[in-house]
Amino acid sequence: MSGQWLGRASSCLSPVVYASPSLPVSRMNQLRLLPSRLGAQAVRLLAAHEVPVFGWRSRSSGPPATLPSSKDGGSSSYMEEMYFAWLENPRSVHKSWDNFFRKASEEASSGSAQPRPPSVVRDSRSAVSSRTKTSKLVEDHLAVQSLIRAYQIRGHHVAQLDPLGILDADLDSFVPSDLITTIDKLAFYDLQEADLDKEFQLPTTTFIGGSENTLSLREIIRRLENTYCQHIGLEFMFINDVEQCQWIRQKFETPGVMQFSSEEKRTLLARLVRSMRFEDFLARKWSSEKRFGLEGCEVMIPALKTIIDKSSEMGIENVILGMPHRGRLNVLANVIRKDLEQIFCQFDPKLEAADEGSGDVKYHLGMYHERINRVTNRNITLSLVANPSHLEAVDPVVQGKTKAEQFYRGDAQGKKVMSILVHGDAAFAGQGVVYETFHLSDLPSYTTNGTVHVVVNNQIGFTTDPRMARSSPYPTDVARVVNAPIFHVNADDPEAVIYVCSVAAEWRNTFNKDVVVDLVCYRRRGHNEMDEPMFTQPLMYKQIHRQVPVLKKYADKLIAEGTVTLQEFEEEIAKYDRICEEAYGRSKDKKILHIKHWLDSPWPGFFNVDGEPKSMTCPATGIPEDVLTHIGSVASSVPLEDFKIHTGLSRILRGRADMTKNRTVDWALAEYMAFGSLLKEGIHVRLSGQDVERGTFSHRHHVLHDQEVDRRTCVPMNHLWPDQAPYTVCNSSLSEYGVLGFELGYAMASPNALVLWEAQFGDFHNTAQCIIDQFISTGQAKWVRHNGIVLLLPHGMEGMGPEHSSARPERFLQMSNDDSDAYPAFTKDFEVSQLYDCNWIVVNCSTPANYFHVLRRQILLPFRKPISPFPFDLIKQEAEKYPGAELAWCQEEHKNMGYYDYISPRFMTILRRTRPIWYVGRDPAAAPATGNRNTHLVSLKKFLDTAFNLQAFEGKTF
Repeated sequence: MSGQWLGRASSCLSPVVYASPSLPVSRMNQLRLLPSRLGAQAVRLLAAHEVPVFGWRSRSSGPPATLPSSKDGGSSSYMEEMYFAWLENPRSVHKSWDNFFRKASEEASSGSAQPRPPSVVRDSRSAVSSRTKTSKLVEDHLAVQSLIRAYQIRGHHVAQLDPLGILDADLDSFVPSDLITTIDKLAFYDLQEADLDKEFQLPTTTFIGGSENTLSLREIIRRLENTYCQHIGLEFMFINDVEQCQWIRQKFETPGVMQFSSEEKRTLLARLVRSMRFEDFLARKWSSEKRFGLEGCEVMIPALKTIIDKSSEMGIENVILGMPHRGRLNVLANVIRKDLEQIFCQFDPKLEAADEGSGDVKYHLGMYHERINRVTNRNITLSLVANPSHLEAVDPVVQGKTKAEQFYRGDAQGKKVMSILVHGDAAFAGQGVVYETFHLSDLPSYTTNGTVHVVVNNQIGFTTDPRMARSSPYPTDVARVVNAPIFHVNADDPEAVIYVCSVAAEWRNTFNKDVVVDLVCYRRRGHNEMDEPMFTQPLMYKQIHRQVPVLKKYADKLIAEGTVTLQEFEEEIAKYDRICEEAYGRSKDKKILHIKHWLDSPWPGFFNVDGEPKSMTCPATGIPEDVLTHIGSVASSVPLEDFKIHTGLSRILRGRADMTKNRTVDWALAEYMAFGSLLKEGIHVRLSGQDVERGTFSHRHHVLHDQEVDRRTCVPMNHLWPDQAPYTVCNSSLSEYGVLGFELGYAMASPNALVLWEAQFGDFHNTAQCIIDQFISTGQAKWVRHNGIVLLLPHGMEGMGPEHSSARPERFLQMSNDDSDAYPAFTKDFEVSQLYDCNWIVVNCSTPANYFHVLRRQILLPFRKPISPFPFDLIKQEAEKYPGAELAWCQEEHKNMGYYDYISPRFMTILRRTRPIWYVGRDPAAAPATGNRNTHLVSLKKFLDTAFNLQAFEGKTF
């Protein structure tokens, strides 16, 4: 080496190095020297072997950092030689050194070169003599660190997750080459069998040592196998937060961490007894009924109860659950604690339905229950949200309800209210709404501060093999997109399940992030109790028929270890069987099924004791002019000082001021006044959807942006009155299905809020059709659930092509439940009672004033309906006024779309079928509109000419 030297600045150290004359200048200029922790790490690796070190010069006043030297001293340290060799040619050193120096180089801080005095030259002969020993020592320690990391990253691939022992839970028989599954795998790390009993220093990124800093390689491998390759498979190393990774490592790697007291084991056994005997009881009493039992994953009941218990212990007071049909009755009975007789009577075919709606099958129903948590002795409210057969559709609904409950409680951090979502493996991987829901999890106006997801992984979807149902290794891989840890666990190991669920609850409370528990289990019966699974999965079901139930396995274990006796176990079974029999006896006294007993979102005080509106009147929707003027004034101003708005927006605000002064409104100002007036009356307003803050058509501008200060915004609507209700307006992710479901759930929580979802264009609602069909249109009929959600569907036939021209009103009208042939009785409260009797209200506003009043009416009505009814009374008056006139219905939509098919039979009913109502408009078509501007204008002129031609219908017969 030459006498030339240079130093590279770091945060506190300037390591002393010599530059090799063979290095190119450009290479020298790019050097990023080892930071202080390189020396510290090397010292820690070698200290136990009495390898002396020499100091690194430090610019701080603290002690110098150290770099290992040869044991006998010498001209330079071996590490220095390796470092300079690596600088010259990274391939000239062993791959472990290459990885080591690359990592250190990447982490070193950059800075200008600073000259430093040359280091002391030592005798090179001693260095040569210790080179082999030092090289082996450092390389072996680095190899062990790599080995530990390999288990943390890939140990789950060889974990024993399948209770049946016939499938790979990750759909791949691949065994990572860097896991020591056989002794010859040590060669991957250049280790040998002789190294197994050598002691190695443990890095700070593992907790397998407990209080010990060193372990033998044999013990290191054994402890890693126990942590990562038994009945728990952990996926978390993709998380980009070191603190979170360390937290998980500590929870699972610490020796002896998964220990349970005798009392905890007895509680777990009792919960398993209830879970399994409930299913057995239903199977005995109603062997030919569909119930979608939980057999094969009975451990889900103690799993959910553990999550709830642990969350209650940490302060949670309200848990909102969503789940599919499998195991739902068991959850209602043993988690929510619904009266068993109300569940059992659902199986009685003679039970009459109360006049409350159409109802739903028993395994779709929800429930709301307040009780004392027996473990924590604290109050807990549990709500299981009703859902259709459409798997995962309930996910965003639960999240929206959870968000609303947090909002009304002022629980911004989610410390009082949380959600739990239960999924099936096939649906979790296959349904896109799962992905949409995950992507709401960390958005400011949608986050619920973490959800615990529990996947009942039957390893089959109806009849479809997982290998045909997903392309990802696990059904849970979708959760990786939001850095949610995934805990796979063998569902036939109840203690492992309970520990994982406890950690999941702690994770959610600690980091306010989603977490997934994957219960790898099996489905003892077919898709339902009447289904034959042997048709399509013969080998799997041969094994399932041989499978010992988890309750017997766990009971045998506890009896063998002396935790319980056989007599105690049998008494626990007999006790629960007796409870079920007594409830069955009481269920026979039930004659009428009341759907309201299954309500998942009650609104105390809003209805009378029978669940009916307190009146059938609606107050006037108008408001004093001075209130309108005040709202218009705020809407046309910027209430914050030194707030620079866009010049184009200034013109819009001046326009609003002029309209207010002239006592006129446009669509945007009418909406502003409706919202503002409700806020004054204490009604929370929430508007959500794609680009709603500005508005798709640049008309709304409810959020102002400072043009000179990044992310400084102003919402004038929240500056109307000092004691007003809060206004929330939030741009959503580019999702319809997930976001509409979320807002529906939000509207479920309280009747005293106006919750609106706006489609970017009206026809975009069709990607949320499942929410509209299964929840909004039918929710009250199926589940006695009122909901005041408002869907804003902007559209217009303006010659802009098939898309965005029509919001497809015919679909909403077709699903309306009013009878076109029934002539109504025009009572004094007809206007309000007609709205109450229909399933929803479809409005096509013709003026901004219509829009203003219909928004206010939505809150002033004594009930809540999703915002079709035909105005029989008004049409009757007009028809009688002109008895000799020809009646024509003119619409822009094609004849098979729009409103004609809805209004035509109702006109006939009003007219007693004595006069026709002629159709004027475009001919039937497949697409909603043409893409050609000229064609649009020609057809428009044609039907307008016809509409205003008094002779157009002469000679036509009725």
